[in-house]
Amino acid sequence: MNAEINKSLKNAPAKKKKVASLDKRKARSGWLFILPFIIGFVFIYLPIIFNSIKFSFNHVIIQTNGGYKLEFVGFQNYSDAFLVDTGFRPALTAGLSQLVLDIPAIVLFSLFIAIILNQKILGRAAFRAIFFIPVILTTGLISQIDTNNLMLQHMTEDSINTGAASNTGQGIISAQQLEGLFRNMVVGGGFVDTVVKIVNNIFDIVNRCGVQMLIFLAGLQSISPAIYESCQIDGASGWETFWKVTFPMISPIILVNVVYTIIDAFTSASNKVMQYISSVYDSPNNGSVLSSAMSWTYFLIVIVIIAAAAGIISSVVFYQRRD
Repeated sequence: MNAEINKSLKNAPAKKKKVASLDKRKARSGWLFILPFIIGFVFIYLPIIFNSIKFSFNHVIIQTNGGYKLEFVGFQNYSDAFLVDTGFRPALTAGLSQLVLDIPAIVLFSLFIAIILNQKILGRAAFRAIFFIPVILTTGLISQIDTNNLMLQHMTEDSINTGAASNTGQGIISAQQLEGLFRNMVVGGGFVDTVVKIVNNIFDIVNRCGVQMLIFLAGLQSISPAIYESCQIDGASGWETFWKVTFPMISPIILVNVVYTIIDAFTSASNKVMQYISSVYDSPNNGSVLSSAMSWTYFLIVIVIIAAAAGIISSVVFYQRRD
C-alpha cells in the first residue's frame, strides 16, 4: 500500500512555481532603485530634521566644560522671529513679493521656449542645449567658482561704469520709458512697475527656466501627431489648436512645473529669506535656534503656498484617459 502511494506521488505532476507579474517585478525594481535614498533619509536626514525641530523650541546654554545644554522655551523663538527680530519680516515680505513675479514669468517663458523648440527648425538640438547650459553653469562647483572669480567681477564692474552701458546698474528699462510706450493705453502704474521688474530680471529668469523647458518639451512630444493632423483636417488655426489641444494636454505638466518652480525658487541660494536665515545662524546669542525657528516657519509658508497653487491648478487640469 505504501509502495503504491509513494509511486503515485512520484508520478504526480510537480507544482509550478508562481511567477511574479510584470507589475510586481516593476514595483520591486522601483523599491530597489530608491533604497539608497530611503536608507539615507532614515539614518541621515531624519535625525537632522528631528534635531532642528528640537532646537527651535529651546535655547542653547554653553557649559564651562565646552559642552552645551538645551533649555526648553516653547514658542519663544518663533515669536522672537516675528516680534523681536527686525529683519525677518521685511526679508520674508520682499522675498515673497519677488517670487510672485518670478514664478509665473519662469513658467510662461519656459513654455514659450519649449513650444518654439518643439517645431521643426534647423539646429533645434543646438538651441535646446544653449537654453539648458545656464542650468549647468549656475549650479554646483561652477557656481562657486564664479562667485570667487575676480576677473568676472572686474569685467562686470567695468561694463557698468562704461558710458555705453551707463544704464546697466539701474536695469534694462525704467518705468519712465514704459510710460511713454503705454501713454495712449489705459494701463495702471502697477502694471508698468510689474513689467519693469520682470524685464530687468530677465537674465535670472532665463537661467532658471532650463529644467522646466525640458519638462515641457517632454510633455509636448508625448502628444500624438494624429491629434494635430485631425485639427488640420478640420481647418483649425494654430491659435485654436494651442488652446483646444496643446494647452489641455500639457496642463498636468504645467502643474508639475509650477510646483517645481515654487520649490526651486524658495530654496535657491539667492533667495533673500534663505540668505537672511543663514546670516542669523552665524550670529551669536542663540542664532542657531532662532534660525531654526525661522526655517520651520518659512517651511510651513512654502507648504501652504504649494498646496494653494496645486489646488487651484488641479481644478483645471485635464487628464487623458487611456482606456
